[in-house]
Amino acid sequence: MRQGRTELLYLYDSYLREFDANVVEVVEGGVVLDATAFHPTGGGLVFDVGELRHDRGTAYVKEVKFIDDGVVHVCDGELPQRGLQVHGVIDWDRRYRVMRAHTALHALSSVVARETGALVTGNQVGHEGCRVDFALEGLDRDLLRRLVDLTNSVLKEGREVRVRWMSREEALKIPGITKLADRLPPEVPVLRLVEIEGVDLQADGGPHVANTRECGEIEVLGFESKGRRNKRLYFRVVP
Repeated sequence: MRQGRTELLYLYDSYLREFDANVVEVVEGGVVLDATAFHPTGGGLVFDVGELRHDRGTAYVKEVKFIDDGVVHVCDGELPQRGLQVHGVIDWDRRYRVMRAHTALHALSSVVARETGALVTGNQVGHEGCRVDFALEGLDRDLLRRLVDLTNSVLKEGREVRVRWMSREEALKIPGITKLADRLPPEVPVLRLVEIEGVDLQADGGPHVANTRECGEIEVLGFESKGRRNKRLYFRVVP
């Protein structure tokens, strides 16, 4: 799958740490590549960082973002020229923690939907911490903690996480294909589905671990009411 001129390699292999690509455009402070394993900001996930190594030196990727015609890698250091080949290296520690938290969030959203019927109204997944908002009335801390405990039990079971592709028409016939309130996946003909075995199936475009045991545990950092029907949970994955 592509975004403009950029092939999105991470959609097919979340564990791809290094890759080779060609520079198709140099923009102010960054470059567009014909392929990338760097995940841009999107879907509530933080962007990847790392390096683009090339014959003239090293560009240090400090932000990655979608544009209509591709993916821009905003860099410090020596920018490669258009037409040059680069060797991309992702900051793996940061990426892997985001992957773990992202899969844990999918499991949590499924447990919450199953137990309460509440959908996700917003989320932000980072390498240092995460937040997720649910359409829940009343700030019931005991309920939220019980839901987290149930999710941690699921994560410990070592469920496989699989990625598959399906036509949009067929995918949207599946009940609960998205746990996001009032939001459907983008208008694309083929959707990427992420399945946690026996737990969850969602249309999703971000990187995930291959087994829930890799997530560790969800550690609650706090709760907050963001309105009558919007409750926010802050968490991270440990260790």
